[in-house]
Amino acid sequence: MSNELKKELWDNITEQGFVMVGLSQTDQHSEPMHAHVDKSKPHSLWIYTTKDNRVATGGKSMIQFVSKGHDLFACMLGQLSEESDTSLIDKFWSSGVEAWYENGKEDDSLLMMRFDLNNAEIWTQDASITGKIKLATGATVEPEDLGEHAVV
Repeated sequence: MSNELKKELWDNITEQGFVMVGLSQTDQHSEPMHAHVDKSKPHSLWIYTTKDNRVATGGKSMIQFVSKGHDLFACMLGQLSEESDTSLIDKFWSSGVEAWYENGKEDDSLLMMRFDLNNAEIWTQDASITGKIKLATGATVEPEDLGEHAVV
């Protein structure tokens, strides 16, 4: 089941893109960023940022994701590092990305970061009939009554 949930997570990030990114070794808060998925590299995400952004130093990081319908949640632990492959910068480039950089791809502040996934916890919110009845009646609810959970 965990591979299925991981695929669902990657599909949701591909479609929606927005995640919360933070470095684990600092006391700074996570911030919203747009993540890009390359399906041929199933353990990494890419994020455009600037050289002065709080995550630009890289290191041990956490990324959180919540789907638009609030039916999938994930917390991912991994390593954030500078991406030097310019073909990936080109691959994900769009007018939406360009709007953030005054000089486009030639902007001195442009930085692409790669997040390499170590592990993740993924939860789905899909209450069973039993779970819905328990919620409605105030009965004790078991985690499996409300959806799935996996560590991948």
